Amino acid sequence: METRLEEALREHLEQVVRDRDPYLASAGHFFVQQYIQHQFAQWGPVEAHTFEHRGRRHTNWVLHLPGQDPDRPPILVGAHYDAVPGSPGADDNGTGVAVLLELARAFSRVAPRSPLRLIAFDLEESGLIGSRHYAEDLHQRNAPLRLMISLEMLGYCCHQPHSQRYPPGLQYLYPSQGNYIAQIGSWTTIPEMVRLWRGFRSAGVRSQWLPVVQQGRPVPDTRRSDHAPFWDLGYPAILLTDTANLRNPHYHQPSDTLNTLDLSFLTQVGLGLIQGLRGL
Repeated sequence: METRLEEALREHLEQVVRDRDPYLASAGHFFVQQYIQHQFAQWGPVEAHTFEHRGRRHTNWVLHLPGQDPDRPPILVGAHYDAVPGSPGADDNGTGVAVLLELARAFSRVAPRSPLRLIAFDLEESGLIGSRHYAEDLHQRNAPLRLMISLEMLGYCCHQPHSQRYPPGLQYLYPSQGNYIAQIGSWTTIPEMVRLWRGFRSAGVRSQWLPVVQQGRPVPDTRRSDHAPFWDLGYPAILLTDTANLRNPHYHQPSDTLNTLDLSFLTQVGLGLIQGLRGL
C-alpha cells in the first residue's frame, strides 16, 4: 500500500506543481482546478462552491463522501490549491492537494465513521479568502461540523539538528529537528489530535501537537492557513503542517519544486492521516 500511495502522490504532484497564481498564472490555475475536479469526480458528485472576490468569481471544489453513520456531523478536510506568484508551490500546497486527492480514493472505498467533506480551497494565499467564504456560509446556515482539518505543506523533512525553528518560547518544548508533522488545534480538539497522533505513529511518522487558546492569536504563526476562519467562527479545527518557512527554506520561492520534497515522509503522513481519520 505504501508504494502505491507514494506513486499516486507523485503523479498528483507532477500535475499540480506549476505556477498557478489565480491572477498572474491563470492558465496553470485553471489547469489545476480542472485536474482536482476530474480526480474528485471519480469518487462522487462534485460541488462547486463559488464566491466573488475583487469582481471575479472563484471556486472551492467540494466532494461529499458518506459515512457509516449518516447522523454524525461531518468532518471537513481542506487544502488550498492556489500558489504565490513565481512559485510552482510543490510543498505549498501541492503536497496538501495530493494527500487530499488520495483521501478521496481511500474513503470512497471504505466509508469513514462520520461523513467526510473534502474541499480544495482557492485564494488562501490572498488572505484565506476561499475558506473564509465557506466557513461563513456554514455559519449562516447554522450547519453542524464535527471537525475541520487543514492540510498545509506536508512534504518537507530535515533530520539535521537545528533545522526546525519556532515562534519565541516554543523552541524549549519541541525538537530541533524538522522531521515530524505538526498538529495545531484548539484546546477542545485535544482528543482528536491524540487519535491522529496514534494514526501517524502507526505509519511510522513522528507527530507533535500544540493546543492553542483564543483562536491562536497569542501565537500568530498558528493562524496562517485555512483553519483560522473556522476557529474564528467557533468551529473545532486542526492544522496539519510541516511548519512552512519555520523549516522549509523554499517557502514561497521558485525553488519550491518536486525534487525538494521527501516523498517517503509525505507518504507516511498520508498513511497516518488515513489511519487517524478512521478512528474519528
